[in-house]
Amino acid sequence: MERRLVVGVAVVVFLVLNAVFVWPHRSDWSDLSARLDKARTVLKNYQSVVAQTPTFRAQVKALENGGESVPTEDMAINFMRTIQSQASASGIGVPNTVSRQITRTNDAFFVEQIQNIGVTATDGQLVDFLYKLGSGASMIRVRDLELQPDPQRMKLNANMKLVASYQKNPALLGTKNATDNAK
Repeated sequence: MERRLVVGVAVVVFLVLNAVFVWPHRSDWSDLSARLDKARTVLKNYQSVVAQTPTFRAQVKALENGGESVPTEDMAINFMRTIQSQASASGIGVPNTVSRQITRTNDAFFVEQIQNIGVTATDGQLVDFLYKLGSGASMIRVRDLELQPDPQRMKLNANMKLVASYQKNPALLGTKNATDNAK
């Protein structure tokens, strides 16, 4: 009788322990399997991107060598020469420089030259000037543009901030990449 009682208590304790600790976690196995499958998918995606590293390096190399290289000391002169040539081609007089040129080098591949200018032109001349600045090999864009009619209301007074992006010296880029790869 005592043996039956001990076995019965053991079975009840076993069932209670299962009900408290095991049965609530029956779905954990399927959750774990789903997380494992997701992790394997992410790993496969990462490995496929890592396998494309030589292609990406070749593309970066092509982009580094693809642009017009302007020596650092000639960037400011080239920028103003481009602005003045496009202005004269559009029929706008020589633009007034509102402030001195600013140079920024925050980008890994480009140096930015920023120039504020003021022009007085008809609407057609101004549109032609802006179109010619944006087209072609020059990487000049208008960051800010402020328009007002002139006192006679025949032309527009435009104050604009022009930004030119010039490629950094490819030789310097090569040494930077070499030091990055050494790290």
